[in-house]
Amino acid sequence: MHVETEIKFRVTDLEALHRRIEAAGFRLVTPRSFESNVLYDTPDRRLRPRTVILRIRNYAGKCVLTHKRVPTGSPAEDLHKHRIETETVIADGEALADVFGSIGFVPAFRYEKWRTEYSHGEGHCVVDETPIGNFAELEGSDEWVDSMAELLGVSQQDYLTLSYGRLFEQWRAELGCDVNDLTFEAIADACAGKQA
Repeated sequence: MHVETEIKFRVTDLEALHRRIEAAGFRLVTPRSFESNVLYDTPDRRLRPRTVILRIRNYAGKCVLTHKRVPTGSPAEDLHKHRIETETVIADGEALADVFGSIGFVPAFRYEKWRTEYSHGEGHCVVDETPIGNFAELEGSDEWVDSMAELLGVSQQDYLTLSYGRLFEQWRAELGCDVNDLTFEAIADACAGKQA
């Protein structure tokens, strides 16, 4: 059972961050690639209050099924975000979506980004360009995350433990944008002229 430990942080200068990542000895794993995600839930959203995620992700030519949940007996968030994560590569995301539909799961939230993935010893750094801004994630042990964040010039007060869904809710409330999915097209259509 894999417990994922991660933090996000906002990125204001993508080029500068990529330079700092390379200078810190990270190795490029996946060049900038488009990523599309669909979260599934019951029609009455029973998974969300339990902090359970069931996701189909298409990224860099692979389709991945992910299930995440809060670890039993430990905090979901402290300085870091902690989740039990189970992932497997699948051959056909559309077929799996049909199976989900047949057992009562529906698409609940869609989100997109352009992702660049790096590795460094025991952890990973991803740089995400989303429709609501740029973010990076560090994933590894608590100690590794903190040491890499410091090496990259990220203060602990800049750590974010929110999911992209929660960040999207905050962004939507701040702008008063009536849009349901965090996709480039939906945000361009619904929020034209509202972004700061």
